[in-house]
Amino acid sequence: MATLRLGDTAPDFEQDSTIGRIRFHEWLGDSWGVLFSHPADFTPVCTTELGYTAKLKGEFDKRNVKVLALSVDPVDSHERWVNDINETQGCVVNFPIIADHDRKVSELYDMIHPNASATTTVRSVFIIDPQKKIRATITYPPSTGRNFDEILRVIDSLQLTDSHSVATPVNWKPGDEVIIVPSLTDPEVLKQKFPQGYRAVKPYLRYTKVEKN
Repeated sequence: MATLRLGDTAPDFEQDSTIGRIRFHEWLGDSWGVLFSHPADFTPVCTTELGYTAKLKGEFDKRNVKVLALSVDPVDSHERWVNDINETQGCVVNFPIIADHDRKVSELYDMIHPNASATTTVRSVFIIDPQKKIRATITYPPSTGRNFDEILRVIDSLQLTDSHSVATPVNWKPGDEVIIVPSLTDPEVLKQKFPQGYRAVKPYLRYTKVEKN
């Protein structure tokens, strides 16, 4: 299938998971979603990732984000692995893990890259908005653990820029200055949208501060 691109509708699917059968779009509801894949169960890097993600539940909840993991092993294997994750990472896995034993979802989302591995998924991340649109994708090799603080940062940026006419600059973190989009030039509109003012370094580079709605 063709590679999924930003702005595409995230493909719907129905698949087994550690909480039973999941219909993806129905399960997501009006939440944001993070769908992320793992090469296999009982792998060390994935164990640390799933444990850390479980500890971030409060942060995801604050942002109205549901998390859904995927591995190509069956449910009974996932359940045994969850016990290991809880034990070794000091957590309680509090989100479902898809049992993609038939590779249906992996193929739908192009998570298997044959030149890396013909059978296991790479570390794909899909950030999906409440309209089921793919807003960001990140792909790591199987050997490199993901930075979930960065995933939260991307979600913060997307949610902020959706509600204001701004973009976030390099290394932006919540609370930092943002950049007014270049297409916004009318002085009256600028005054209305940014009553707090802004500083112009160049006509196209204007910094201000805004809060997420």
